[in-house]
Amino acid sequence: MNSRERVLALLDGQAVDRLPCMPLTMMFASDRIGRKYLDYATDFRVEVEGQIRVAEEFGFDYVTFCTDSACEPADLGAAVIYLPDQPPALDESNALLADKRRLATLRVPDLLSPGRMNNGIKAVALFKERVRNAKLIEAWVEGPCAEAADLRGISKLMLDFYDDPDFVRDLFDFVVEMELAFAKAEIEAGADLIAVGDAAASLVGPQIYNSMIWPYEKKMVDAIHTLGARVRLHICGNTRAILGGIGRLGCEIVDLDYLTPVAEARGKLGALQVVMGNIDPVRTLRDGTPDSILRELAECHRQAGERFVVGAGCEVPRDTPVENVRVLSAYARGLRP
Repeated sequence: MNSRERVLALLDGQAVDRLPCMPLTMMFASDRIGRKYLDYATDFRVEVEGQIRVAEEFGFDYVTFCTDSACEPADLGAAVIYLPDQPPALDESNALLADKRRLATLRVPDLLSPGRMNNGIKAVALFKERVRNAKLIEAWVEGPCAEAADLRGISKLMLDFYDDPDFVRDLFDFVVEMELAFAKAEIEAGADLIAVGDAAASLVGPQIYNSMIWPYEKKMVDAIHTLGARVRLHICGNTRAILGGIGRLGCEIVDLDYLTPVAEARGKLGALQVVMGNIDPVRTLRDGTPDSILRELAECHRQAGERFVVGAGCEVPRDTPVENVRVLSAYARGLRP
């Protein structure tokens, strides 16, 4: 059973030879090949090199196109800050939709034209050429709340939920249209799994989540399934208040950040939901020892049961000791404390 077969078998409820290992690496991967992060984020060939390096070096079961949240906004004309060795970031003081009326002028970018979304599609195609069917290929899109926050500014969006919910719905409609076009192109290029990153959704309560955000996440999940790919949901932060809604989305994998107890998530997501996480990326993975990491992983595994993917609560920090990262795949292979 190779890596791709292992992940897909687990997602389909079939027997696997061991747990899959799918930690998120971005800056860690660029550092392993000695490249500045700006190159990694903007040149698909550099990212593919970095991802294949860490997958092979550390025994991960997948490769991923995931660099930063500014890809789609950049192609829409948003103000993006580019630094030599950090992820590109949105200039929130100059948000693209500071004036809400500008939403009516936005159009889904041409994904065949040079741009950051096209760079991601090329990354997926090169993954397919390089890894073929040996590793699972994952690509990312932004979720409705996260992308709306990038375009509008997160503070303004939180107020819009109360002050102008109709605008929020119109903005979510545009976001979903754009992200599904992006996902379709990534799937056609070879992606097996689409990760939907909706970090800002952890900042709202269950009422706003269930009434305003959940319907659009559900639309994205269902459409991605129709396009032939699996879905992984990644919401950074404390998602305890919205776990019930997350469990009804139908995602194949739900990531759990370290702020959300695995046992509580298991109870609310149901016995069949595959979960990933949720060790603290900094205090446990970066600052811990191999023995302490093994103990934390074993506890996560105990609480999650066998519908479990080995990973951290979020991105592996770039300065994590290599011996600590190796523990993740060692545990997945069957090493137990």
